[in-house]
Amino acid sequence: MSTRVGFIGLGNIGKPMATRLAGWPGGLSVYDVAPEPLAELEELGARAAASVADLASECGVICVMVNTDDQVRDVTGEILGAARPGTVVVHSTISPDLPPRLDDLAGRHDLLLVDAPVSGGAMGAADGTLAIMVGGTAAAFAAVHGPLSLMGSEVVHCGPIGNGTATKLARNLLHFVAFTATGEAMRLAEAAGVDLVTLGRIVRHTDAITGGPGAIMHRATTAPLANGDGWRPIFEHVRAIGEKDLAHARQLAERLGVDVPMAEYAAEHLAEALGMVSAGSTIGNGSTTAQEATA
Repeated sequence: MSTRVGFIGLGNIGKPMATRLAGWPGGLSVYDVAPEPLAELEELGARAAASVADLASECGVICVMVNTDDQVRDVTGEILGAARPGTVVVHSTISPDLPPRLDDLAGRHDLLLVDAPVSGGAMGAADGTLAIMVGGTAAAFAAVHGPLSLMGSEVVHCGPIGNGTATKLARNLLHFVAFTATGEAMRLAEAAGVDLVTLGRIVRHTDAITGGPGAIMHRATTAPLANGDGWRPIFEHVRAIGEKDLAHARQLAERLGVDVPMAEYAAEHLAEALGMVSAGSTIGNGSTTAQEATA
């Protein structure tokens, strides 16, 4: 609690994240190339550092929220040249091969490093409800958990270095593939004369009740379900409804002349996604059968 925290990168998400740290007992230092957010954080009691190196020299935990891989490399390099022993927290969503490289460099300077991307947007940053996905050692996670818990209500140790980034990329894959499918569904609804604003209200309402795609994400494996698995009757029901409704949606799309490739793909792969592939069917690259996997 007495460790001074530094925050570098006061953009749309970084500034509200740093604002949540303004009351940190050990004090807060901030840095950005833009003067306006620095002035705002100063009014809240933070110290505006003159440079990355100036901030790094006095902080035991240093949070980095910049945009690109190159910016992360540049900022990290400046930190390593000036920092005292402590922990660097990279919140940026970066390429999957970068965290291990940064970790190796940090270790040469007696620094710990975690990759800790966030999910929840500017709204989650403002009210402290971000999900923060942390990759790194147990010691590094323990060192940063205090300040991270002020910025996020779901702070999760996802495993070794790089796993924070892998978790974020998987989460966002779901996010943006879902957006693509949403566009397809909207085109179908529009062609049928459905009011799209009304459809959006219905989707948000029902996803809040059912959990949306996360409703099937309770298993610890993607392997096919064994015959005695308790999820099997639940997913059998989901599969039956899904295949029926996808068939009806494809029928409507054919009648209206709307291209629905996401629906076609889903109809073919829904059973596999649910772990309900029939015995003898191929899984993934075709090297393993469901019968073999559940034996």
